[in-house]
Amino acid sequence: MKLASIEGAGPDGRLVVVSRDLARAVSADGIAPALQAALDDWPAAAPRLAALGATLEAGEAAGAFALDSEKLLAPLPRAYHFVDGSAYVHHMELVRRARGAAMPNSFWHDPLVYQAGSDRNLGPRAEIPLIEPDWGLDFEAELAVITDDVPQGIGEDAAGGHIKLVMLLNDISLRGLIPAELAKGFGFYQSKPASAFSPVAVTLDELGDAWDGGKLHGALTVTLNGARFGAPDAGVDMTFDFRQLIAHAAKTRSLGAGTIVGSGTVSNRDPATGSCCIAERRMLETLEQGAPVTPFLKVGDELRIEMLDGEGRSLFGAIEQRVVVA
Repeated sequence: MKLASIEGAGPDGRLVVVSRDLARAVSADGIAPALQAALDDWPAAAPRLAALGATLEAGEAAGAFALDSEKLLAPLPRAYHFVDGSAYVHHMELVRRARGAAMPNSFWHDPLVYQAGSDRNLGPRAEIPLIEPDWGLDFEAELAVITDDVPQGIGEDAAGGHIKLVMLLNDISLRGLIPAELAKGFGFYQSKPASAFSPVAVTLDELGDAWDGGKLHGALTVTLNGARFGAPDAGVDMTFDFRQLIAHAAKTRSLGAGTIVGSGTVSNRDPATGSCCIAERRMLETLEQGAPVTPFLKVGDELRIEMLDGEGRSLFGAIEQRVVVA
């Protein structure tokens, strides 16, 4: 099933079940007022939501309405916990090579994660404010999963059973602020404003054979101002899958229902697949030409992030954002 959130009485929005073609929806008010409430009681809520989805597909859902993606919030408009990783270590290797830094061997077997802000997650059509051009506004196209309650110390194999939903993510970054923050040795904060999410989050059964238990295979397509920027396969060159990321995050703490776990920028070793962020393209330009050419985002730029299934249908809907004056 596909789930989304629309404007409601409070900041968590109202939960709706969405048709597979993303054209229609029906309110889930009688089951759970918001997605977080459904995740808090997932064993009871999920079968009822699935049954409601079946009636929607059959054209028998009372109160069904046309879905207006312009009015959608993030599937989880706010979340208790958001862990973002760097699962595509090749991407990190490029970053370090471009500035002549050696890559610690530990990066290949010990995942890197940070705790991101999640008190205000952006919807799929939210504008991106350009506060200061020198801050290097960038996008990062990623996949993300949502878990139920995950116990502390869980193993990688068992962690996969706690993945309930999958969605897309634009981890907006301010590249010019990152070096100084990391130099303090205390991680990201100002360099990571609110992230945007796809119109819908989907259950694993919607993904078919593309989901292998910890990775989603398929091209994550990014276009910038109507031109293809990249379409790397999310299931290729993913050093740490979502099971490993969840187990790593839960090593010393439990994760509450509704925890979002991001993959980090999707990246393939094959440069022909393109990139999922401007920084990576600039790294490749530096390595090939001696200097970056592609500018960071500017006012008026339009971004689209989407993944299609094997039959060419949009799995999650598209993140479509425009850069505006702050």
